[in-house]
This record gives sequence, C-alpha cells and structure tokens, in this order.
Amino acid sequence: MAKIILITGGSRSGKSAFAEKTAEALPGPRAYIATCPVIDPETEERVGKHRDARRGKGWETIEETVDLAGVIRRAVGCRVLLVDCLTLWINNLLYEAEKRGDIFTEEAAAGRCRELTDSCGAFGGTVIFVTNELGMGIVPDNETARRFRDIAGRCNQELAAAADTVTLVVSGIPLNLKSKELK
Repeated sequence: MAKIILITGGSRSGKSAFAEKTAEALPGPRAYIATCPVIDPETEERVGKHRDARRGKGWETIEETVDLAGVIRRAVGCRVLLVDCLTLWINNLLYEAEKRGDIFTEEAAAGRCRELTDSCGAFGGTVIFVTNELGMGIVPDNETARRFRDIAGRCNQELAAAADTVTLVVSGIPLNLKSKELK
C-alpha cells in the first residue's frame, strides 16, 4: 500500500513547490503526473516554468488529464509519484462529461476518488496529491461553478480520509493537519 500525502491550499500558496520538495527528499525514481491540459499560450508558459523547475532533478513527467488511477497502476518503475493537481483533474472530468452531454455529480466524483485511492493500494511507494482548497471563498454565482466547487470539496474530503498525511500550505508555510503512523 502506498503512503498517501495530500497537500492542499489556496491558489499560489506554495503547495506545488512544497510537494516537489517533499518528493525530492524521498528516494526515487520519481514521476510528476501533470493533469493540466495546455489550452492557450499562458497555460503553455506556466507548464514550461514547472518543467524547467524540475529539470535535472530526476523527474519523469507523465501528462494525463483524466485516467490518474491507470497511471498509478502502470507506474511500476517509480517509488514516488506527485499528482499535480486534483482540482484540474476534477475540471477535466467535468469537461469530458459535458462533452458527452452528461452531468458529472459529486457521487461520480467520489467513485473516481475511491478508484484513485484503490490504485494506490498496489503501489509500493509514496503518492503525493496536490489540490486547491476552494471552499473558503464566496459562493459562486452560477450552478456550474457551484457544482465544480462542491465536487472539488468532495474529492478533497475523499483523498484526505485516505491520506496518511494532510498538509495545508498557506503563504508558503506548511501546516500539518493529519499524520498517521504507518504499520
């Protein structure tokens, strides 16, 4: 069973940098699982900066927008996986459902999260998940944005329940929320 670490926080809080530092402190090999689809020049620039920050530090990059459980099941050569980020993964799942004319529900998200944590069961290393904490702001003014916020919150709850360690990063400062001893 993998050790699961969940790192959460607001946008630009320093959670990705903290996650990378945490991963780099563990013995490799390690892979960075990127969930962000490149949709415009600004996103391409951000992705490039993330890649540059990892260059020469022993990272393999795997780009996957929806099948995170499958990537974890196939990552047999790695000891550390860093998934950045779950919030974009939820966005991608919502978008894929919308393209099919379906509605992605909280229940469907919970099922995908359980599939994700189940995939960690066969992984022998550490899986670090990065996610955004969206529920601390104002209530969005439209149904789609409220559903996204609610589903992201449900996802975070599912992963936090399964995680061995949960860290909240605020202004670059990590705050430990949960630690449990491994058997």
